[in-house]
Amino acid sequence: RAVQWDVVVIDEAHKLRNAYRPSNQMGQRLRWALEDRRKVLLTATPLQNSLLELYGLSTVIDEHIFGDVGSFRSQYMRQDSDIKELRERLAGFCKRTLRNQVTEYIQYTERHPITRPFQPTDDEHRFYEAVSAFLLREDTYSIPVRQRALITLILRKLLASSSHAIAGTLATMKERLEKIRDGQPAEDNLAEQIIALEELEDDYLDETLDLPESADGEQPVAVAPKIDLAKLKLEIAELERFITWAHSIGVDTKSHALLKALEIGFAEMAKTGAARKALVFTESRRTQEHLRSFLEANGHAGRVIIFNGTNTDPAAKAIYEKWLATNAGTGRASGSRAVDIRTALIEHFRDHADIMIATEAAAEGVNIQFCSLVINYDLPWNPQRIEQRIGRCQPAMRL
Repeated sequence: RAVQWDVVVIDEAHKLRNAYRPSNQMGQRLRWALEDRRKVLLTATPLQNSLLELYGLSTVIDEHIFGDVGSFRSQYMRQDSDIKELRERLAGFCKRTLRNQVTEYIQYTERHPITRPFQPTDDEHRFYEAVSAFLLREDTYSIPVRQRALITLILRKLLASSSHAIAGTLATMKERLEKIRDGQPAEDNLAEQIIALEELEDDYLDETLDLPESADGEQPVAVAPKIDLAKLKLEIAELERFITWAHSIGVDTKSHALLKALEIGFAEMAKTGAARKALVFTESRRTQEHLRSFLEANGHAGRVIIFNGTNTDPAAKAIYEKWLATNAGTGRASGSRAVDIRTALIEHFRDHADIMIATEAAAEGVNIQFCSLVINYDLPWNPQRIEQRIGRCQPAMRL
């Protein structure tokens, strides 16, 4: 705020779509710091979930364009809203460029999508149905009332990711209930906790799926049910049974399908002369760890690397330390561990590994254009993230 910037350029500006909310600290701080500066907001991520995303970005440019959030809702989010008027008001400051408008200047790489079907075992199917039935119940203590719809969505995504992912999350839920049973404080921010542990895409937190917002954009407080201790203990035991069941599944069918997908993908890339490099995206840290162990034990030993938001596992630390030693005195090290370890891991993938298993941390801000194969092991909540994943590479194909 103290610097008289001539212009401020904000890339990946969609991350400020909730800047109008008082709870969005980064958005609020940037709005305050840059309120009288010229600003250019850039994003390649379409706004598709809610018109409030558009409103939020407008407040970063000028908070007076549409007035307060209540006014915007009443004007443009009712069934009889004048969308033509909204487009006219946007025309002066919102510019959209479509892909077909730049083909004259950008040659897009040809893509070859392949789908690899698989059929879960009877035991996997029964487990899925049992957990799904549990999630449909509205009398459970495992899920905070105000986050029920959102957490149910997240749990279904983890359930589809791997038995390892859902087992770890169910254990987190069980630990929370045990704290309640023992009279210890148990916070209600379970959704945030799961998202942080698994490194799920942050789009989930933007979804207000369970309760309507008030005029100021905040959710009303839901009343938690009174605790029946006997019922609580039964639910803890039920979660324990689910956790044991999940672990008993071991290596699921989906993991074996990945092996076949890699075989198919590498064979196709060999035909075109592409490098033997595959970037595998998952929505779960636990699934990530499981897949690395599984692939290492099934023909890819020493050729698998993982990439996530923290990169604190022993293998990543060893790669980072070797990179620092190799590049000592070259000026390549920035001094920021977070930046340099990402560089070290990507260069290790380029030079020494065949497969990188990544969370959404690799979907933005990294250049992996030496890789030609993207595998969506887990599909994201926001389908536009598939395009972001592909954009890290210059893929010849995707699975």
